Amino acid sequence: MNEALTSARKGGTARKVALAGLLVLAAAAFLGLGLDKYLTLSALKASLSDLRQWTVLRPLVSAAGYFAAYVAVTGLGLPGAAVMTVAGGALFGFVEGVVLASCASTLGATLSCLSARFILRAWVQARFGSRLAAVNAGIKREGAFYLFTMRLIPVLPFWAINLLMGLTPMPVRTYAWVSQVGMFPATMVFVYAGTRLALVDSLSDVLSPGLITAFVLLGLFPISARKMVSWLRSRRQA
Repeated sequence: MNEALTSARKGGTARKVALAGLLVLAAAAFLGLGLDKYLTLSALKASLSDLRQWTVLRPLVSAAGYFAAYVAVTGLGLPGAAVMTVAGGALFGFVEGVVLASCASTLGATLSCLSARFILRAWVQARFGSRLAAVNAGIKREGAFYLFTMRLIPVLPFWAINLLMGLTPMPVRTYAWVSQVGMFPATMVFVYAGTRLALVDSLSDVLSPGLITAFVLLGLFPISARKMVSWLRSRRQA
């Protein structure tokens, strides 16, 4: 029995190491081959005519290729998610671009979260479990609200949210739908910017300080409302 348990643990560790190695190799190959230069606004503008022609000639293949590339970029935590979202609007228009970008970003985020959970969560919980007990309890109680707030703020690193949430006990289904809803407003903004790509000189042009502030306030509203309701209930019971 002990030998079987030890063997299973070794097998699990080997799979984790293998997955981590594959992710690192994929990211290293992407950066080493200089592919990141294609995930810039200037590169998108330079190749837009050819990409649009390809999209018109092969719409299904183009949509599938865009979706797969977006999932790969976000799933591996590579830089370029914002440019990919803008490209969705530039190549497919607002409605189709929003659908493709929203679904692809959610799937990529979920895969990234699952990878972090599979590779790191057991080790983190075993090492810091006692210190994380309160955090885990808070995530179970109000994690969806906090995730929603983080997803509504586009300036927060996409990969960091996936990594941190992967270390928590949040159900994957909850993580996926909250992420999609929370990212949806910013997705629409960036896709719309793609439909007006000629007017966009940098990604900072897409999100003004006022728009970022509006997203932050919108994200804080559910948590604030929940806290207010809890406070009123406690006052009534007192």
